[in-house]
Amino acid sequence: MSEFKINFQDTATAFADKTDDELKRKFRMFKLMSSPLLTNFGTKFTALLLKLRMPVRGLIKRTVFRQFCGGETIEESQTTIEKLGESKIGTILDYSVEGKSSNTVFDSTKNEIVRTVTRAKEDEDVPFAVFKITGMASFDVLEKVSQGKELLKSEATDWERAKERVNEICEYAHSLGQPVFIDAEESWIQDPIDNIAAEMMEKYNRERPIIYNTIQLYRHDRLKFLKESHTKAKENGYHLAVKLVRGAYMEKERVRAEEMDYPSPIQPDKAATDRDFNAAIDYCLENLEEIAFVAGTHNEDSVCMLAEKLHEKGVSHAHPHVFFSQLYGMSDNLSYVLAKHEYNVSKYVPYGAVKDVIPYLIRRAQENTSVTGQVSRELDLIKKELKRRKLK
Repeated sequence: MSEFKINFQDTATAFADKTDDELKRKFRMFKLMSSPLLTNFGTKFTALLLKLRMPVRGLIKRTVFRQFCGGETIEESQTTIEKLGESKIGTILDYSVEGKSSNTVFDSTKNEIVRTVTRAKEDEDVPFAVFKITGMASFDVLEKVSQGKELLKSEATDWERAKERVNEICEYAHSLGQPVFIDAEESWIQDPIDNIAAEMMEKYNRERPIIYNTIQLYRHDRLKFLKESHTKAKENGYHLAVKLVRGAYMEKERVRAEEMDYPSPIQPDKAATDRDFNAAIDYCLENLEEIAFVAGTHNEDSVCMLAEKLHEKGVSHAHPHVFFSQLYGMSDNLSYVLAKHEYNVSKYVPYGAVKDVIPYLIRRAQENTSVTGQVSRELDLIKKELKRRKLK
C-alpha cells in the first residue's frame, strides 16, 4: 500500500473559511491567552464583574464568546453550523449551562437538550447531541450518591427525577435513531454518571450505537475501565459507544486530591496520558464492529496515528463507528484537513446565554494555558497563514 501522509500544517485549508479580519481577531485572542498571568487575571476579573452585574456582556460576546461559542441559542448558532457544514465538518451543539441546582432549571435544560436532539435529527450537519448529567442533577446529590451516602428523602426524590430526565432524553434519541453523548465530569461524581450511561446503553444500544459514554484517559484507571465496559457490553448484548478524550478537569482534580489527602486519579505525566489515549484508540480499532468511538483530541500525533491506521487497515474514512472531534475555535488545522480527506469530523460548538456559558469559557481559557504548547501551536499556525496571505 502506498505511503499515506496528511499535512496538518496546511494552513490554507485550515483557515480557508476565515476572512482576513477573522484571522487577525483569532490571532489577537490567542496572543492574549498565551500569557498565563493575563489569562488568570482576566478570568477572575470577568467572573467578578459578572457577579457585580457590571455591563460587560456585550464585550464578552464580541470577544472570547465569539471565538469559542456558536451563539446564545440554537438559532443564533445556525450560521456556525452552516459554515462548518460547507467544509464537511459536523456541529455538536453543546448547551453549556452547568452548576445549577433547581429542578425548574434542570427541567428547562432537559427540554433544551431534547431540542438539540431534534435539531440533530433534522440536519446531517449535526451528527451528535450531547449533555452533562450535572445539567439534570445537582452536584451535591451526585457527590453523595458517588460516596454511597444515604440521601435525604428530598434528595432521593431529586435523584429519581434526574434519572428520569436522562432516560427521557435517551429514549427520545433512540426513537429518532439520533446518537447522543453523555459527557464525563469530575472523578468524584463520575461513578454514578458511568452507571447511568451503562444503563442507558444497555437499554438503547441493542440495535446500533445511540448512547455514548465519555472516557477521560488522563485518569490512570480509564483504559482498564474501557476494557471492562466492552466486556460488560458483550455479556449483556449491546453496542459499546464511547467518546475518548484526554480530560477537562486536571488542575481541579490535582488540587482536590492534595487538599483532601488522597491519591490523585490523574496520570503522573503527559506521556502516560498519551500512552493510554493511544492504547484506547488501538483497542477500539481492534474491536471496531463492537465499539463505536469518537476520538476527541487536539493532539496531532494521536490524530495522525488514527487516520493512518484507518488507511492501513483499509477502513473507510467515513466508517460510521469512527469520528474525530475538536472544540470550536481551536485546532482548525486538524478538523479542516481531516474533512478535506473525507474523514468523519465534528466540532463541539457550545451555546447558551453569555452569563451561563462563562464557567465553560473560564475553564477553556485555563485549560489552554495549562496544556503545554497548545496556545503557541495555535499562534504559530495563524502566523503562518497571515504570512501566506501577506498580512504579516
